[in-house]
Amino acid sequence: MEIFLAGLRPTRRAPAEYFTGTVWQDPIVTAEAPARLVAVRVAFEPGARTAWHTHPLGQTLYVVTGVGRVQTQGGPVREIRPGDTVWIPPGEKHWHGAAPANAMTHIAMQEAVDGSAVTWMEQVTDEEYGSAVGG
Repeated sequence: MEIFLAGLRPTRRAPAEYFTGTVWQDPIVTAEAPARLVAVRVAFEPGARTAWHTHPLGQTLYVVTGVGRVQTQGGPVREIRPGDTVWIPPGEKHWHGAAPANAMTHIAMQEAVDGSAVTWMEQVTDEEYGSAVGG
């Protein structure tokens, strides 16, 4: 058993190559093999979002605070709120982030294959992000 005491692992700013806007990440766990779990608390400032990406074994998002948005390629932009859980299947191209006027924090949980839990792609355009919320 290992206990990671609060405050001992620093908050880091998410890399601009994979995120638009200001995003802060707090690591929760990166399990050692044979376990594969990677979990991170991610705080998005208003308008901030991920780039398009996929996960080899899928991803679960649990919204903690604020108002966010999530979209699967070809699907509608959906609004997410505290208590909502989003399951993204393996290989599904998607993005997620805060609403334009609200911050949003979620816990992101995914499993790694051969040390990789995500494949990053192109940035979400302002037009894609600004699409009307639907569905």
